[in-house]
Amino acid sequence: MASIQSDEECTAMRTALMDQNGPAEVMIIARVLGGADRKLGSRMARHILGCRFGKADRDRMHDLAVRNQDDSLDTREKAELAAYAKASTLISILKSQARQSLGIKSRKRVAS
Repeated sequence: MASIQSDEECTAMRTALMDQNGPAEVMIIARVLGGADRKLGSRMARHILGCRFGKADRDRMHDLAVRNQDDSLDTREKAELAAYAKASTLISILKSQARQSLGIKSRKRVAS
């Protein structure tokens, strides 16, 4: 599920998405959409901040995640779960860029 990430969390995700050959496609797309200076237009930034996964996608991600913990996903479902993870990461990175472009500080997460 997509959620608001702190800049530190986004940096950790960026690092995790790097492989020995360079940045993963998620980072390339984020750079292209964010531009070289990482500044998004205010209209685009506001639009990105409003993006959310729909209920059907959230339910599907939850189902895949639960069944993945039981190691009961087939190859196609594992690929689908990975695709959701990449999409969620891309959305998180873009939301971080949007907040920076609009001068909005990210919300601090409270440990539960």
